[in-house]
Amino acid sequence: MHILLQLIGSAAATLVFYLLTGLIRSRLFSQLSRLPGPKSSDWVFGHLKERRASEEPLLFEKWMQEYGRTYKFKSFFGQDRLFTLDSKALNHVIMHHFIYQRPEQGRWHLSRILGNGVLVTEGDKHKLQRKVMNPAFGPSQIRDITEIFVDKAVELREVWLSQVDAAGGTARINVLQWISRMTLDVIGRAGFNYEFNSLKQTGESNELANAFSVVFGNPEVQATRFGFWTMLQSRFPVLRFLPMKEIPGFGKARETMNRIAKELLRDSKEALRASGEKASSMESKDLLTLLVKSNMSGEPSQRMSDEDVLAQVPTFLTAGFETTSTATTWALFGLVQRPDVQQKLREELYALQTDTPTMDQLNSLPYLDAVVRETLRFHAPVPLVVRVAAQDDVIPLEHPVTDKNGVTHSSISVQKGQEVAISILAMNRDKELWGEDATEFKPERWQNGIPEAASAIPGVWGNMMTFLGGARACIGYRFALVEMKALLFILLKTFTFELAVPIEDITKRSAIVQRPRLKSEPHASSQLPLLVRAYRKD
Repeated sequence: MHILLQLIGSAAATLVFYLLTGLIRSRLFSQLSRLPGPKSSDWVFGHLKERRASEEPLLFEKWMQEYGRTYKFKSFFGQDRLFTLDSKALNHVIMHHFIYQRPEQGRWHLSRILGNGVLVTEGDKHKLQRKVMNPAFGPSQIRDITEIFVDKAVELREVWLSQVDAAGGTARINVLQWISRMTLDVIGRAGFNYEFNSLKQTGESNELANAFSVVFGNPEVQATRFGFWTMLQSRFPVLRFLPMKEIPGFGKARETMNRIAKELLRDSKEALRASGEKASSMESKDLLTLLVKSNMSGEPSQRMSDEDVLAQVPTFLTAGFETTSTATTWALFGLVQRPDVQQKLREELYALQTDTPTMDQLNSLPYLDAVVRETLRFHAPVPLVVRVAAQDDVIPLEHPVTDKNGVTHSSISVQKGQEVAISILAMNRDKELWGEDATEFKPERWQNGIPEAASAIPGVWGNMMTFLGGARACIGYRFALVEMKALLFILLKTFTFELAVPIEDITKRSAIVQRPRLKSEPHASSQLPLLVRAYRKD
């Protein structure tokens, strides 16, 4: 007991020393301290409470009107965090990924759940993982698995048709819940040749689905991930030796996920060896098999360890399931507010004479592409990312900023350890880049080409920030786009959609991914209830 108290005392002293030295350094020597920005009344949480109470990116847009395109706001414990909508500055940050990395506390957070997958690693290890994984996410590979997207969308269609029929023609459906089940089934089969069977209405689910639900769907897990104690441990490694709150079933669920991931990896390796490592002789085209094949074909020094390959399994699950389901749900939300867009899109889909489109056919539909692009611009699933400087650096500005002393700067000096906030949604809705209608859901904007100013946005796809850019751009963006198009193709040809609640009742809540919720049900999980009817073509 005495030793434990000594350890706790040492940790507390180290924490106080860290806070004081960091505060002195940032206040006396940091250029960020002289930038304009909003004041915070909370020394511990900074502006976190205001940000959580406001929908992204409304608060950042409000501050930008007051303080300009580049300013500071407060992070935890009074630390200054740089915010900028300057295209030149963001290009610099995104392209210099070896300097501007994911914050260590965020990586620690994710690694506890996902392992050291591609979302967590940095430097040479991240470079190697991307190199090995890239072949599994190329256009030809996505073309091969498009059939899975369509098959699962058809399965979802049949579930909803049965619900509509049982309800007498109009069913109230939480579309987010069911689309999430569909995308989980897709990533199971397309990612690992594994069947979750989430869309089966038997009331039963397999052990991996149950484990996944505990790890990613348990409210207690979410509360612990974003709780105050976890925040302290993530920011101050000296505290990590102290225990975290035990979540019932969490440890067992992680063991189940690890065990099944090892079985999937073993099966993929055996299938490759049996086929002589020739993809042409293999029936399976799942991402894990392609990843293993790519890994086995490289030089020994350029291969991922089995542990690193295993870490990609929960990474695939999370990234492939959450973001696509949320984006497709937001697409339906946009369409119910614009019945004219909904009908125009439906007419284009009916013009394609097939019920089982290929990837190339889906990509040939210009208005479907415009709706997807506008959804991902206007409702980017991940609204904000943060990067931390791994060394001192100077960020160039296209739009100079005037500090509190009246001095104008064409660049910003950042110190090692300081953070830069990249508001994806604020950039995607910036009126200076997209025009005065930037805050409107308007697919037509994509039919005449984007504004010239938007071409400066450093995104990997669509001249937007949704999938980021540079070496840390989303590796699975092609997967997400084609899956989203397949879902909308099947659903819009079959159903009409209306809001089941007043639009004023719908709000957004961000916990890495931004999901819809109801103000009238603040304690309920994320949801988007729609009135769904079968579409009758004349």
